Amino acid sequence: MHPRPILLLCLALAAPAAHAQSSLGQQGNLPPPRAAAPAPAPAPAQAPTAQVPQPPAPARPAPAKPPQAPPAPRGTAPARPAPAAPGQVAPSQAAPARPPAAQATPTVQPRPGTTATRPGTPPGQAQQQQRRRNAPAAAAGAAAGAAAVAVAPPAPAAPPPPPVPTVGSDTGRPLPRFAALGSNQVNLRIGPDLRFRIDWTYQRKDLPVQIIEEHQVWRRIRDPEGTEGWVQRPLLTSRRTFIVQGEERTLRRRPDEQAEAVAHLRPGVIGSLRRCEAGNAWCEARIGDHSGWIRRRDIWGVMPDEVIGD
Repeated sequence: MHPRPILLLCLALAAPAAHAQSSLGQQGNLPPPRAAAPAPAPAPAQAPTAQVPQPPAPARPAPAKPPQAPPAPRGTAPARPAPAAPGQVAPSQAAPARPPAAQATPTVQPRPGTTATRPGTPPGQAQQQQRRRNAPAAAAGAAAGAAAVAVAPPAPAAPPPPPVPTVGSDTGRPLPRFAALGSNQVNLRIGPDLRFRIDWTYQRKDLPVQIIEEHQVWRRIRDPEGTEGWVQRPLLTSRRTFIVQGEERTLRRRPDEQAEAVAHLRPGVIGSLRRCEAGNAWCEARIGDHSGWIRRRDIWGVMPDEVIGD
């Protein structure tokens, strides 16, 4: 061993300690030493490494949205696709791209009698727009209704009754006119021929009837109750008679309301007419053994202005 290192070690052991350590821990002394954990070895210095910028990840392209064609104006047909060039796929072979439902704007078609408004229109403005649109339609509807009422054809009316003849086709005498039944057995038929059935049988001679139509030897008559039918001409007489209807009537001695009463005639009494003057409201009549005057309006068998006996 070399003598210098040995000397240095001896000097160190012989020299007193500058800071003695005591177990009492007096002031000015240091606390007893504690075993310290071995310090970790320093990591070897590494050369700084340059940070190489990493290229950014390529962004995924967003799915392309198919271009949306502008909504076609109302009333126009959709445009047909142009024919594909040679070597290209025809549009009908490729599946058409359908736009997302959320992005599609539906076209609102107004129903008959309603109007469509744009999205986002305030309620008040929408009502005003609807009133403006409805006003011409209402006016047109009212005009159309008025025109329809004006031009509507009238309801078909019932066919007019056949004209009543005023002159008999067989005798040429005026119609209607009065006659009387000439027998106590007169058949009233529904038509002017014996093949037609009998509708009524009269059993009262001298009953006044009114002739309203003629057909050869047949006469269409109307009785005091309004029943009509056909009888043969030989069963009628031209003798003028009358019948009392309604209530009791008075036969007077003179054509005067204050004249003496000759007889009181009950309803259903039949008498004969002897004379009726023109413009006179009274007729001279005879009932059995009684003769006198009776007012025209109280009997059935004479026209209001008819003249008899002259």
